[in-house]
Amino acid sequence: MSAPVENLLPRVQARAVEGGKIDTTASVAGENVRLRTLIALPLAAAIAAGVHAWVASRQLLAERHYFPLLAFVFVAGIVLALCQRFSPAVRRWMRDTAPIIAAAVYVLTLWELITSGFRWLPLPYFPSPGTVLENILEDRERLFECTLDSLLRLLGGYLLGAAVALVTGVCIGWFRRARYWGMPLLKVIGPIPATAWIPLAMVLSPNPKLTPIGLVALSVWFPVTMLTMSGIANTRASYLDVARTLGAKQSYLIFRVAIPAAMPNIFIGLFMGLGASFLTLIVAETVGVKSGLGWYMQWAQGWAEYGKVYGALIIMAAFFSTIMTALFKVRDRVLAWQKGMIKW
Repeated sequence: MSAPVENLLPRVQARAVEGGKIDTTASVAGENVRLRTLIALPLAAAIAAGVHAWVASRQLLAERHYFPLLAFVFVAGIVLALCQRFSPAVRRWMRDTAPIIAAAVYVLTLWELITSGFRWLPLPYFPSPGTVLENILEDRERLFECTLDSLLRLLGGYLLGAAVALVTGVCIGWFRRARYWGMPLLKVIGPIPATAWIPLAMVLSPNPKLTPIGLVALSVWFPVTMLTMSGIANTRASYLDVARTLGAKQSYLIFRVAIPAAMPNIFIGLFMGLGASFLTLIVAETVGVKSGLGWYMQWAQGWAEYGKVYGALIIMAAFFSTIMTALFKVRDRVLAWQKGMIKW
């Protein structure tokens, strides 16, 4: 029995050596990939700066702030590449985020080549990224006020609509009588887009500034109500039976069993309502109010200031995505007890 074992040992050792070679090669390959990742951001910034210098040499008026921004990205990329050797958090950020930022810089470079470089798109409808940055900085005070107004309207309408929707969704999903009277209302009013109520809302609203908040609340109310109702109604009967066996009352069944079980559905409705609220807010701000990003875009378009239009779009995308990310964080914290059971 010992001879076969002794004959197997060389084979096992050979495979272990081969495995070591493979692991070493893999680690070297990992170093190569990491090196490409580290130089991605400063390389993209350097290429963008070179293209911008070439484009600026062909223009009468060069942008003052775009080149310093590219220089900052270049220096920050080098500093982060050096600091990642000492910080795992910076190394993780460089691995996960730096390629995305580098890709965004390349998109801006292509944008500048198409617009100001080769003039393939007509001006002033398609300004360069440097022109957009100049417009943002020149009109930053008004943009800040409009962004703040839009944010307050969005949060006010969203929180109001979500609160009402949670109540109506739980009632319709749990109580038969509420379902009997509430489902026809949902089927009739729910599918109508909130923006279709703008003419009626302008007539009925006592204050035009409240109209966007009400329309945003209406756009959030329907998806959150539907998903909450579905989650409550589809709560597993076994959960309820066990709770009843242990002597749970109806309030306990609703707040400690049905609502926690329906939380994944509720968050899906909250995400759907958030997307609908963005669209409704921008459309509602184009009528009846004199502030907000929707109004600002319409005002800038009327003066053919398309650089400001693009600037408002960029700010809009930034703060909308920030709110969406914050909602993801809330979902992860609330549903931490269901980690591994649900997938998004």
